[in-house]
Amino acid sequence: MISEKIKKGFLLISEPTLKGEFPFNKSVILLAEHNHQGSVGFIINKPLRYTLNDLVPDIFASFKIYNGGPVEQDNLYFIHNIPEIIMGSIEISNGIYWGGDFEETKKLINNGVIKKENVRFFLGYTGWHPQQLENEMESNSWIVSENFQKNKIINKATSNYWEKKMVELGGDYLIWSNTPEDPSLN
Repeated sequence: MISEKIKKGFLLISEPTLKGEFPFNKSVILLAEHNHQGSVGFIINKPLRYTLNDLVPDIFASFKIYNGGPVEQDNLYFIHNIPEIIMGSIEISNGIYWGGDFEETKKLINNGVIKKENVRFFLGYTGWHPQQLENEMESNSWIVSENFQKNKIINKATSNYWEKKMVELGGDYLIWSNTPEDPSLN
């Protein structure tokens, strides 16, 4: 049975931890799919050192690439807010779409039609088997939050987005907003 408090389009914010090696430490995940078959999401606040041109040489744009998660890190995925020009995309929610015709997307980027404000690229994704995410919720691994920024999240989710979410949550979470990525180095 899938949880009613977890919905696609929502954000999963990793609970603070003192374990710096935790693979989702300080992660915010946009949940792209959540149903009885499992869940899929993209870490939206972990930029990599690569640009789009580094990975796809025939694209002449230096858009940042983000670590989408540990699954299929040899594949490139993307979310966007322009379904009217990227055919075949799937709506996540709130004007955010996933995937679509990649060849057409490449042409539109090279022609300057698609800007970095419209799209975000990821290596890999985060995935859960049926009930796995619900089990992680029961063990307090994640804080579920509605995505109030809707399709603007493509630009708003920077590398310090987790810290901003800690401040928004307030209370006991405030102290975590200034912790280093690996607390053992503090």
